[in-house]
Amino acid sequence: MATEPKNQRLTERHRQVLEVLAIAPHGRDVNALLTLGFKLETMADLVRSELATVRIETVENCDSKIEVAFVQITDAGWRSLEGLTSRRRSPQPPKAPG
Repeated sequence: MATEPKNQRLTERHRQVLEVLAIAPHGRDVNALLTLGFKLETMADLVRSELATVRIETVENCDSKIEVAFVQITDAGWRSLEGLTSRRRSPQPPKAPG
């Protein structure tokens, strides 16, 4: 599996994933991203580049528990996205409560 080095420019597909993550302040389920047509390799590139993080949450439903992986944009991801979308209005990071 080929991945991009940390300092290499992001592809259009990376930007698209970051934009989807930018409108989901608490992250997006990996399965939802796969349903949208994004590849695990693209998500992994963003995590390795520290532009996104992954967290695992346990969800309980009746008598069963499942673990769900959520991908969330980081501050570095926001900065990268702002640089990539300078020609159009960039999504804004969520404001801190307070």
